[in-house]
Amino acid sequence: MNSADLGRRVGVPSTALFTDQYELTMVQAALKAGTASRRSVFEAFTRRLPEGRRYGVVAGTGRVLDAVENFHFDDEMIGFLRQQRIVDEPTLQWLADYRFSGDIWGYPEGEVYFPGSPVLRVEGSFAECVLLETVILSILNHDSAIAAAASRMSAAAGGRRLIEMGARRTHELSAVASARAAYVGGFDATSDLAAGFRYGIPTVGTSAHAFTLLHDTERDAFRAQVDSLGRGTTLLVDTYDVAEAVRAAVEIAGPELGAVRIDSGDLLLVAHRVRQQLDELGATGTKIVVTSDLDEYAIASLAAAPVDAYGVGTQLVTGSGHPTCSMVYKLVARAGSAEPDAPLVPVAKKSLGAKASKGGRKWAARRVDEHGVAEAEVIGTGAVPEELAGRELLVELVRGGEVVAREPLDAARERHVSARAGLPLSAMQLSRGEPVIGTEYA
Repeated sequence: MNSADLGRRVGVPSTALFTDQYELTMVQAALKAGTASRRSVFEAFTRRLPEGRRYGVVAGTGRVLDAVENFHFDDEMIGFLRQQRIVDEPTLQWLADYRFSGDIWGYPEGEVYFPGSPVLRVEGSFAECVLLETVILSILNHDSAIAAAASRMSAAAGGRRLIEMGARRTHELSAVASARAAYVGGFDATSDLAAGFRYGIPTVGTSAHAFTLLHDTERDAFRAQVDSLGRGTTLLVDTYDVAEAVRAAVEIAGPELGAVRIDSGDLLLVAHRVRQQLDELGATGTKIVVTSDLDEYAIASLAAAPVDAYGVGTQLVTGSGHPTCSMVYKLVARAGSAEPDAPLVPVAKKSLGAKASKGGRKWAARRVDEHGVAEAEVIGTGAVPEELAGRELLVELVRGGEVVAREPLDAARERHVSARAGLPLSAMQLSRGEPVIGTEYA
């Protein structure tokens, strides 16, 4: 494997201030109390899936690994913390030397997860692990939400091509992360060049309505685009009159016209009319691409339409109504002292509400039925039962502070296809429901 297989490793600034102030003040208090170096285990998980979702999708793992590697405090950051009197001088000296030296295990990117699944397990001293809470959660919560929406859209598309085009509907940096997560969840390409540059995701794009409006006639616009991009380009045909535009497009580009794009109107009706017209004009190989505020439900409603590809923006980059997964990062075990060989003690928050957690360093495995279909997410502490051996879900990601599990983004994408295929068929239903399999605690 060479570096190109992993996408371009662009320079990433320090992620150390992508955090909440109380992470640093906890470190200060723990250093003073002598508990900062106690061996600790933190886990990232969600207590429930977003309402109506049947499964979750792990995405952002690769970005988490980058964030952990780049989590360090430079002189300017230390100066800021000193000026603002965020923490005291001994803590500043400790932060100046910070590098994560612990271990991280987690569900591999593209895998599915359920309530309680220990999606990420971070082990090391209390101080070095607690600092990573905010940045880990910000990445996992965002990327997993986008990937889950993408997965539902991919299932609804039934193998038809999906294009992510939501960069203009979100923050410029989250747009890149969204394109990456969408690719993991089943999308085929993105309009965002930064995502293509950084992660090697295929990029697409031709023209907008502005290009047509720029020219004196629609024919002039089509002719200019075909002269520049070739007959295989995609022409946008709904600026004025769709039927006239389709006729002009085929006359100018010929039957070799690559595709037409429809961005408004009754997409089901218009797609059928355009397909009929293209065939009558001899452009039987010309594809139809539809856009216009699509989500998984709109995509499913077009299943019977002669559509070849969908372009999705707003609903994808906002998680199709669920922009976060509500993952949390909790201390589940810690040593009784700072001694290296001190045994771990399970710890857990007690709550009268729904925020209680389960203590202990956990493993997870997926039990399947005689047909190989998942029937339960089993989570436990201690030894893995013999009947679940070989079905453990967590893999080693970081060992002694060194990343050991980087992989091409296509590997996560392929893993998701396999993981989703291993779920009961009802997982693909768009109707609201409970998680498609239950969580059991061993």
